[in-house]
Amino acid sequence: MQSMDRRGTRRNLSNQEIGMHNFQACLKDGTVLCKLLNTLNGEPLVKRINAQKMAFKQMENIEQFIKGCKTFGLKDGDIFQTADLYECQNMSQVIVSLYAVSSVSIKQGWEGPSIGLKLSSKNVREFSDEVL
Repeated sequence: MQSMDRRGTRRNLSNQEIGMHNFQACLKDGTVLCKLLNTLNGEPLVKRINAQKMAFKQMENIEQFIKGCKTFGLKDGDIFQTADLYECQNMSQVIVSLYAVSSVSIKQGWEGPSIGLKLSSKNVREFSDEVL
């Protein structure tokens, strides 16, 4: 449930601001992203997830996620840069990346909840000369 404060900022019931910056704060340390990728892959793509709150350790987690995304099958154009998330520079690209992760996981057989579209797969058809 949401409410508005006197400045027009949307807030949830625990009085946390809703929006891009709260979303960014949840993902900023990279641990959620790394755990997500490891879960979707079935075996760890990110071997070591840093739980420390130092900036360079958090950015290292994001870098590990990005490398894992490439191994997982994402295209370079679907992957965000570390600063896009850590410095909240381009959150729309972060969202594009999450949709791409979901789409690739569906293609690889993930049957759990997803947000992405199902990627097309090869569907070769052969017609006889009579049909053509």
